[in-house]
Amino acid sequence: MALHPDFPKSPYAIPRPNERWFPADEALRGTAYEKLLPPLVAKIRDEVSQWRESGYPGTSATSLALLRWWFQTPHMVEQADRSQSEFRYYFAQREAVETVIWLHDVRRARDKFDLMRFDASGAVSAGMFDEDWPRYVSKMATGAGKTKVLSLLIAWSYFHKLYEPDSTLARNMLLIAPNIIVLDRLRTDFDGLKIFFNDPVLPDNGFDGRNWRDDFQLTLHIQDDVRIVRPVGNLFLTNIHRVYLGDVPDPSLEDDDLRDYFLSPFGPKPVGKTTDSQTDLGEIVREIDELAVFNDEAHHVHDPRMAWFKSIQDIHHRMLQKDRRLSLQIDVTATPKHNNGAIFVQTVSDYPLVEAIYQNVVKHPTLPDEASLARLQEHKSAIFEEHYADYLNLGIEEWRKSYAEHEATGKKAVLFVMVDDTKNCDQVGAYLEKTAPELEGRVLVIHTKKNGEISESASNKAAKDELDVLRKASNDIDGLESPYRAIVSVLMLKEGWDVRNVTTIVGLRAYSSKSNILPEQTLGRGLRRMYFGSDQPEYVSVMGTQAFMDFVQTIQSEGVEFERKPMGKGASREQSLVVEVDAENKDKDLDALDIAIPKLSRRFNREFKDLADLRPVHVRPGADLAQAVHPGANPRNRIQDHAGGGGPPYRPPRRAGAGGPSLRCGLLRPATPEGAAAGRRVRAAVSQGAQLPARPPVPGIARRSRRPPSAAQSCGIGCRQDRL
Repeated sequence: MALHPDFPKSPYAIPRPNERWFPADEALRGTAYEKLLPPLVAKIRDEVSQWRESGYPGTSATSLALLRWWFQTPHMVEQADRSQSEFRYYFAQREAVETVIWLHDVRRARDKFDLMRFDASGAVSAGMFDEDWPRYVSKMATGAGKTKVLSLLIAWSYFHKLYEPDSTLARNMLLIAPNIIVLDRLRTDFDGLKIFFNDPVLPDNGFDGRNWRDDFQLTLHIQDDVRIVRPVGNLFLTNIHRVYLGDVPDPSLEDDDLRDYFLSPFGPKPVGKTTDSQTDLGEIVREIDELAVFNDEAHHVHDPRMAWFKSIQDIHHRMLQKDRRLSLQIDVTATPKHNNGAIFVQTVSDYPLVEAIYQNVVKHPTLPDEASLARLQEHKSAIFEEHYADYLNLGIEEWRKSYAEHEATGKKAVLFVMVDDTKNCDQVGAYLEKTAPELEGRVLVIHTKKNGEISESASNKAAKDELDVLRKASNDIDGLESPYRAIVSVLMLKEGWDVRNVTTIVGLRAYSSKSNILPEQTLGRGLRRMYFGSDQPEYVSVMGTQAFMDFVQTIQSEGVEFERKPMGKGASREQSLVVEVDAENKDKDLDALDIAIPKLSRRFNREFKDLADLRPVHVRPGADLAQAVHPGANPRNRIQDHAGGGGPPYRPPRRAGAGGPSLRCGLLRPATPEGAAAGRRVRAAVSQGAQLPARPPVPGIARRSRRPPSAAQSCGIGCRQDRL
């Protein structure tokens, strides 16, 4: 299941569909490729590729202008040091956006029956689709930039509805997060709508004859902080719990409004948590006439505990009552899978983790080699931290190495330990501080819920304040101003915990099928890159109990290959260290440090001769070579001078004290394949009467030793020992 040999290394390059990864041996690509991918992906990927190469034919004018602006127009953005650098979207982001636009504009896929036309497996049925509105799922590896895809598609929906007369899209958007951690990450990007202006999302005014930036009138509402709600131009950012309705009585014939009673076959309205706020966001979004829904970390959509899908379905049914419908649902996630492991049938694009690792979009996961694992054992002790002391100590050693490496670049490496119980969580935190002096007072212990989420529900103000401090500490741990260097958590911090500096993961428990946790989610907490703008690989070391390692390695079925390296004391850490300019240091004058590197001439140069310019001469066997190759040589030594000419007779130099002429051949003996080939060319030239100097420069041939040759030796051209 290795990657295709022609799959590009650059995440910006456009791969051909037949170069993409699929879960089988390369020999089966021709027969099994379409059937082993998500059912709709293979055919859609092929057709989108052809559509892209043809210049996006059949799309609306608005979509075409946006595609050209995003992916075909150069963009320069300002860096922290005020320098300009080119901004480009990853191909994975581009493909996800192009696929949605192609399905909507070109193929007009508005329901499940339209999507079923792209089934390559032959196993998709209408009963696998729960929704009656357009829904597209984009599968993108953790760290591949799903938030940027959401920003592009939100802008596309807004402008499409604004500029296209027959558009079925919307200018009101509901952006839903599964939990408070994901919400905090989205808030960082969308607060003040800055992602639309910091990234080249909005075309410049005048591009393609429209005033894009002036016309982009969008108001952001975060959770229950709802401002004035206009008929259009609203972006509601919330977690799923705010979309639930409050106390909803069962429909009855005694109700003043009987629509709910007669429409009850559509399904019950979900009832969920309420808040202290008087604003009911769930009711507000149900009163809007046009709406598109965007779900981040959307693998929770079908989780029955969250009633996520039921809430969206209820919004759609409310709109049906007004003779409208939900415009669009976009889901992005790295793991679009049901609890039983089946992939969402609505998946239309796929950027797997194996491709992201190969293209250095995320870190490379590394495991201990066999020798390192052999030194680990679980000690017989009822005390949790003593029982797993070997694993904790190995994690500390690896973290120390990575911390020393990254500290030189102004980055802080973070150690992440997963345990299984709140009590054990506290004990492990204390053990780390006692064992590693540099971690004393620098371990953040997080008591998550059993499903790995930081609960946002609290019974009193003190608990809420403590929760806010905990959330801020966990989200800010990357920064040097944060005192923490390690995190200990019950189970794991689930998706949305967007920490990039985790370099070491220690797992001290196994995951059962009941936990509904995938290995991609476990590794995802440490896969995000620390350094941007570099193609150097980064690494995250993963270690833990045998049960934990067995669980993590199940991801190999997705094509991920683990590197195994020596770990622990005495093992060197061979990793590429990224060196970058400290642009944030105010004490440095970057202009004064801009040193020009001079262009130097070569100290050594190799000169090549063109044999075609040499004068061919035939030499009799056994003749004096030095006499024969000269134009005025003795005719008895030369058969023919093809180049003609004459000249004075050749007079070889005499050695001091010698009674007659003495001249070494000076030719070179072949010592390499290249030298042997050069020797053959010289011999061919001499056989045709070529003129050679006493010591001809023949590239690639080693000079003969000055030791007198034996009777059987010669220079390889024809000079015998007695003629040297």
